[in-house]
Amino acid sequence: MRYDVMIIGGGPGGYTAALKAAKNGLNTILFEKDKIGGTCLNRGCIPMKALIESARLYQHGKHSELFGISSEPSFDYEKIEARRDEVVNTLRTGIEKQLKAAKVETVMGEAKITAEDKVTCNGETYEGDNIIIATGSVTAKPPLQGIELCITSDDVLERKFKRPESLIIIGGGVIGCEIADALNALGTRITIVEMAERLIPTMDKELSQRLNMFFRKKGIESICQARVSAIKENGNKKIVYYQDKNGNDQEAEAEEVLIATGRKANVAELCANDIGLKIERGVVHKDGKTDIDNIYVLGDAGAGNIQLAHFAEAQGENIIDMILGKEITNDLSVIPSGIYTDPEIASVGATEEELKAQNKEYRVSKFLTGANGRCLIENSESGFVKLIICDDVIVGGQIITPHATELIGELAIAVQKKMSAEEFGKVIHPHPTISEMMWEAAK
Repeated sequence: MRYDVMIIGGGPGGYTAALKAAKNGLNTILFEKDKIGGTCLNRGCIPMKALIESARLYQHGKHSELFGISSEPSFDYEKIEARRDEVVNTLRTGIEKQLKAAKVETVMGEAKITAEDKVTCNGETYEGDNIIIATGSVTAKPPLQGIELCITSDDVLERKFKRPESLIIIGGGVIGCEIADALNALGTRITIVEMAERLIPTMDKELSQRLNMFFRKKGIESICQARVSAIKENGNKKIVYYQDKNGNDQEAEAEEVLIATGRKANVAELCANDIGLKIERGVVHKDGKTDIDNIYVLGDAGAGNIQLAHFAEAQGENIIDMILGKEITNDLSVIPSGIYTDPEIASVGATEEELKAQNKEYRVSKFLTGANGRCLIENSESGFVKLIICDDVIVGGQIITPHATELIGELAIAVQKKMSAEEFGKVIHPHPTISEMMWEAAK
């Protein structure tokens, strides 16, 4: 049998593309070497948020007397993991049922591209008119002495994990900060060692400063501008050796060390033969199209792509549009992002740093949580909504509030539609809500 579309990788981008292809009448086959749902569902976004929710509820219980409620909460980490796994399994089963109902043929096994129209898996060869690479990413481990002593986010989020009393996290990006916040809330003493000058270095500087302030209040230590040289074991402890920002040799000790230094495209074993596919830190492409006309790439597997599940899903839908010869569905120029710390952080569009680097004139309109009734009711930390306005158009926004990740989609619409602050400010928001902070900032 010859297929219209062959998709390698069953993560958010891969299964979304498969479902859209099948629903549009394309004979579709999907290859997945591990579990349907990819990193996001099985060892990333979903289990991370399940852990965070348990940690958040525990912390709320510890501080419930502020709300006039007396309690003495406790937690069972094994039950937290069991609930995490239940959520993951429920979602994975749902996706598998959707694929089956759409008549997508699913093959479990490691697939390799052997020719422009051929894929092998489990010793079988499959032929098709189009190939979509959706192999995602894997944990990037720096070449450090003693790296084998470290755990990764996979160990925390997918496997049975003995929560340590103390943990050093190498890497202060999104993954490192989310794990730090969640495990700290459950009683683990956390130290973050970050090479950049600040936490979450790819995001707005003011968000980073506020997050660092929250972490200090919670007892999370952040060591920035630090270069790790080695990890060694000493009895039941592990020692991280590093140089501080002044070049002085330092060391930190903990029960476990977690590597959270980012992820890299999972394309090392993609091709069995040299078919001319250009790979440079991911499959090289332009808007999902590679140098080979009938081969496409989406999500984390693509060189330079944004490593977010919703980006991969949107790109997967667009690639099916290309194959069908239809108008592209999704605008990939505006991609919101979020960090699920407590309080949450979210961002979309331009930041002040980016506009300064481009020598563009802009203005900022900000509204603080201290003036918002719902934030005071929830006893939230001091945060803000910030709008970035350029030529009277909202070009970016940053939020650090409770439920920020639920709010950022609204600002994404404003940026994508190139709304002015005046236009946005005319849209009445309900009271008392956190969302009205965006309204107030626009006004």
